[in-house]
Amino acid sequence: MPHYIFEARVLKTVNGLVAGVDEAGRGPLAGPVVAAAVILNRAKIPKGLNDSKQLSAERRDELFSHIMFSALAVGVGEAGVDEIDLINIRQATHMAMARAVRALQFQPAFALVDGNDAPALPCPCDTIVEGDAKSVSIAAASIVAKVTRDRMMAALHGEHPQYGWLRNKGYGTPEHLSALARLGPTPHHRRSFAPVHNILYGGNLEDSIITL
Repeated sequence: MPHYIFEARVLKTVNGLVAGVDEAGRGPLAGPVVAAAVILNRAKIPKGLNDSKQLSAERRDELFSHIMFSALAVGVGEAGVDEIDLINIRQATHMAMARAVRALQFQPAFALVDGNDAPALPCPCDTIVEGDAKSVSIAAASIVAKVTRDRMMAALHGEHPQYGWLRNKGYGTPEHLSALARLGPTPHHRRSFAPVHNILYGGNLEDSIITL
């Protein structure tokens, strides 16, 4: 389970606040990539924080509410499909993370970021591989990013229900790919991703299935 050890280590050498940063939605064929930055109140850390992928949707929603109520600051940033197609998903993810940090009510002195690819943030940062399973701040950010993006995809599902985004959140499931083949892409699809690109310009759709 995640703990506060990484944050405590940083606070021994840094005077200020520490944020956890994570993203949701790098792999889907549709929708934005969303990042969150969270500065926890050490005295009010919600119980049960964990990698969002290890939690049920109901538990994520519960923890999301607890985080939003108890954290010192929460920031959310996103990069849309046009930005993803223009600068690629890696750079768009970094952009969303920087936007999330800038959206914080209090700017941190340091950030802990999930993964091994450090983005250019408004503050110094360090990466932690599988950080959402190790650091409570990153775990909180993973939950906020996941819940926020899932709600965005649920809203987009209302506009385009044929693609099943309420269930697949934009990932390349057989249901989603079948709808793509029949109906073509929407403005919310990432045209630089192989399955969508192949529909528009030719290629083998079945070679590009992305699973949840």
